[in-house]
Amino acid sequence: MAKKKKTAPAANHRANASPQQEQGTTLKDMLSADVLQKLKAQSDEMKAAEELRKLKARTEAEEARKKEQKRLESDMSYLLENSKLDWRKYK
Repeated sequence: MAKKKKTAPAANHRANASPQQEQGTTLKDMLSADVLQKLKAQSDEMKAAEELRKLKARTEAEEARKKEQKRLESDMSYLLENSKLDWRKYK
């Protein structure tokens, strides 16, 4: 079996070219500065809204967990099941 020759010159040619020349003009280059500013502001607003939503969800989950714990602490069967049976240390 003969070994296949590698085609390194074509790959080397692409490595020498700058990324800007390969891609051509980008959308960022085509948009005006005020449109870019508006898009960045909208992005920041969306990120802030997402953070606020996550914070509210976390707070609601914590409150629900506290309510459930309080309900369980007033339930006698739950307390009996989860209490330690070693009463000697309480004498």
